[in-house]
Amino acid sequence: MSDSSSSLGEYLRARREALRPQGVGLPEHGRRRVPGLRREEVAMLAGVSADYYTRLEQGRETNPSPQVVEAVAAALHLDGEALAHLRRLVRAPQERRGAPAGHERVGPQLRRLLDSWPDTPAFVLGPALDVLAHNRLAGALHSGFQRFDNLAGMAFLDPAGRSFYRDWERSAHSCVAELRAAHGHHPDSPRIAEVVATLRARSPEFGELWARHDVRAKTQQSKRLAHPEVGALEIEFSAFTVNGAPHQQLVVYQAEPTAVAALAGLRALAGLTPATRVAPARALSTG
Repeated sequence: MSDSSSSLGEYLRARREALRPQGVGLPEHGRRRVPGLRREEVAMLAGVSADYYTRLEQGRETNPSPQVVEAVAAALHLDGEALAHLRRLVRAPQERRGAPAGHERVGPQLRRLLDSWPDTPAFVLGPALDVLAHNRLAGALHSGFQRFDNLAGMAFLDPAGRSFYRDWERSAHSCVAELRAAHGHHPDSPRIAEVVATLRARSPEFGELWARHDVRAKTQQSKRLAHPEVGALEIEFSAFTVNGAPHQQLVVYQAEPTAVAALAGLRALAGLTPATRVAPARALSTG
């Protein structure tokens, strides 16, 4: 069984197990031995045979038609982003994006743009949530961490993550869903595989979330943070694809009005420390 067919089967099974009969208009009689829907129920809702759907989950059917993909997605109540992920999983290997380089470089123009924003925390992410570059204010914002190098590793492996992210469970879930989305785009990326393997080995909570196969790209959201020196902050962030490097994302934070004083404190803190920018992505520590 190929990795792509295995990923497809795992995704379908996870989405099926996340549903409940009453949520899709089916009666629920007695106690069920398996979580979520049965394969036969998904097949019925999708209008395909139970044997065909079983072959999809088991990786024995690797070339479903677009009509079947749409029907299965509707049966599993996939939203637009989850449907796009499903389409990527069934896409032929030669049609997928090339794997991003393990150590990506940030262009000099983008670095100058980061440095031109003294009042705005901003940084550049690679597909595996590696922090490839950041400005001084972003460094000051994350100064409570041992290293400002990989957002997923910081959330799950650094003790500071639990206090820095005031809604830790929400932030942790977002990290995993973003990694899942990146893995769908770049299933052959050694760096993504390395980050996922390290986190699964060292964090049971990451492993549980990874097994859910939730998918969500980083776009725009609010965050509630707590800096060890300047206190609570509420910020909004936006993420932008870098045209010259489509595997990279520019993430820009903006403070809510209630966080103006804390942001001023961060600026003072950044002025007391030398400018730092993270070098090309480093492997997560296994020590």
